[in-house]
Amino acid sequence: MTQEIDTNELGEAIVKKLKTIYDPEIPVDIYELGLIYDVMVNTDYEVKILMTLTSPNCPVAESLPREVEEKVKSIEHVKDAEVEITFDPPWSKDLMSEEAKLELGML
Repeated sequence: MTQEIDTNELGEAIVKKLKTIYDPEIPVDIYELGLIYDVMVNTDYEVKILMTLTSPNCPVAESLPREVEEKVKSIEHVKDAEVEITFDPPWSKDLMSEEAKLELGML
């Protein structure tokens, strides 16, 4: 008998994991920075994450998406994870959460 996994709960677990990944140049996690545009989980527990970087020339453009994929794949029940990078819309400080702005002294 296969246990049914709630995709909403799995989505929350993914967001929790994303909040453990930090931009190396800014002491705020990538979720609060507004780098994550969308997290999609299908019924096969495959995850697709649409994210951006602070700039196209970001020094972690190669490693950060790979780190996101690896950490999300490590979550129980996740069968696969794929990260798609987009620059549309481009990242701006307006995408940051209030918590991130407070952390960086912008409020």
